[in-house]
Amino acid sequence: MTTMTAKIHFREIEGRSAGYLALLAGLLVLVGLGLLAAVLKGSYGHHITGMNNQVVWGLPHIFAIFLIVAASGALNAASFASVFGRVAYKPLARLSGLLAMTLLIGGLVILVLDLGRPDRLVVAMTHYNFKSIFAWNIFLYTGFLAVVAVYLWFMMERRMTRYVPVAGYGAFLWRLILTTGTGSIFGFLVAREAYDAAILAPMFIAMSFSLGMAVFILVVMAVFSGTGRPLGDLILRRMKNLLGIFVAGVLYFVLAYHLTNLYATRLHGIEAFVLLNGGIYTFLFWFVQIGLGSILPIVLLFHPVWSRARHVIAAAAGLVIVGGLAQLYVIVIGGQAYPLDLFPGYDTSSTFFDGVVASYTPSLPELMLGVGGAAFAFLLLAVVMKFLRILPTSLADEMVDPHVSGTASTAQSAPAGA
Repeated sequence: MTTMTAKIHFREIEGRSAGYLALLAGLLVLVGLGLLAAVLKGSYGHHITGMNNQVVWGLPHIFAIFLIVAASGALNAASFASVFGRVAYKPLARLSGLLAMTLLIGGLVILVLDLGRPDRLVVAMTHYNFKSIFAWNIFLYTGFLAVVAVYLWFMMERRMTRYVPVAGYGAFLWRLILTTGTGSIFGFLVAREAYDAAILAPMFIAMSFSLGMAVFILVVMAVFSGTGRPLGDLILRRMKNLLGIFVAGVLYFVLAYHLTNLYATRLHGIEAFVLLNGGIYTFLFWFVQIGLGSILPIVLLFHPVWSRARHVIAAAAGLVIVGGLAQLYVIVIGGQAYPLDLFPGYDTSSTFFDGVVASYTPSLPELMLGVGGAAFAFLLLAVVMKFLRILPTSLADEMVDPHVSGTASTAQSAPAGA
């Protein structure tokens, strides 16, 4: 049953507190480290990274893909309000749209700077090979930014309010197409046995819902705590329940993916590599992705007692993010590390690593670039919230649902500042 929210008031954050300035300073330092890593890679080449002829997509791509996938899922709250009529999420729709844009920008910044020669991006943007999914993704990413920007404008401009549902439907469909395109980057690569699977597209859509919701929950909790705005249990409980469902959905797709591969004899080698004898990849799959990143968060989010504590919800969301990064590491890097089957059904040997599992160890510049891109996304978010009315002044339970008495909220009222 849909609840009716009280009248919503939005305000900018003040942005004068020591905590806010310290946050900006910390994010600027991380962004600076990312730029330093990009300069080093541009000056000395990719040999300073762990990437090589076999593993050409390294740790920066893990961060970039994570941010791009999470950007799609960060739009969850806005979609629930505009598309599915869940007006309880309407106060968070603006923050949802803005976070989606900044996360995508952060991911694209990593990809551009990882080129070593960012100016070569002009070539990619002016010469298209429409048989390549990479070419299509350029339109999908820039289109997503444009669609969500219009969506956000409609939400903030009173004269355009009547068009918000239309923009919401458009943004929802575009986010599904965008994430399908991201998953299809791997699904279309027939040369890699770990990829070449149609199920990767819907799996990435499911991952976007879970990762985006996890990031969004942490951002909401941090922003409302930092600005002293009331955050009731009602909306938080709804979001954590959705996060648990989304994580279970991802787990289902992972199970279906591996069971399908195990059914095909030609894929037993890659499945044994990931599930049994892949070393770091097997560890990341079972312990981090499945254990810490899926099963444990589901237990925490649905436990009748533990799930009531906000620090438990935050911990579960953090574990989902860690599990998502591990999952992308296994898919992207593990899929490249496994040797190519150049001639199926035949044994091949040469001096060029045929049949040998490729080695890859992430370097410090790669980590700096990835973290710097993520920091840039949150820096944009923090700065824009200071100048635009993105945040509601209150998300106390009685604001989300007027049928709830004012005493039901456990959040403490405080002036909206930062």
